[in-house]
Amino acid sequence: MIGYLFGRVKNLTPETALVVTASGIGFEVFISGSAFNSMKLDKECELYTYLQANENGVTLFGFSTKEEKEVYLKLISVSGVGPKMGIAVLSGLTTDDILTAIATADVNRLCSVKGLGKKTAEKIILELRDKISLKQVSAEIPANISSVNAGGGDEDALAALLNLGFSRAESLRAIARAREQGAANVEEIIVAALRGM
Repeated sequence: MIGYLFGRVKNLTPETALVVTASGIGFEVFISGSAFNSMKLDKECELYTYLQANENGVTLFGFSTKEEKEVYLKLISVSGVGPKMGIAVLSGLTTDDILTAIATADVNRLCSVKGLGKKTAEKIILELRDKISLKQVSAEIPANISSVNAGGGDEDALAALLNLGFSRAESLRAIARAREQGAANVEEIIVAALRGM
């Protein structure tokens, strides 16, 4: 399996790159958005790669970092998410955005990727949520996220904010800030959260 390439970029489009290695072999690679942004024609580059072989042939996919490749492998492990859709997700969102959307069940954020429907986004969240470490997305999730509970009215406030069109991640952060400011009931949480949005 080809897991890594180092060479010179001979051809470059937003979807593919032709990378020629020191041995003179040129590899055509389908690349993510961040890989595209890191490459320049006739300059050296490195790519972490994934080789897919099926009845239609062999295809090589390239990523700018090991972490990006790991997120990609998680995405394509979900039934219904093929290799090209995985690349589309990574081209439409950063790895941090993807991990946060999965950890916070933010379907709308995933659906912002062209061609990714709501059912597939929900499936990604359902199948990968337990595989995403909260440490990977700690910057996006409030430190006191465990305080979001039904007894304190947080769940009602969360439902109200989601109905107003805010993402789950935005709503959780706003509720955490409202609690820090002393909001004690559902109405106070919603008002403080909306002020802080």
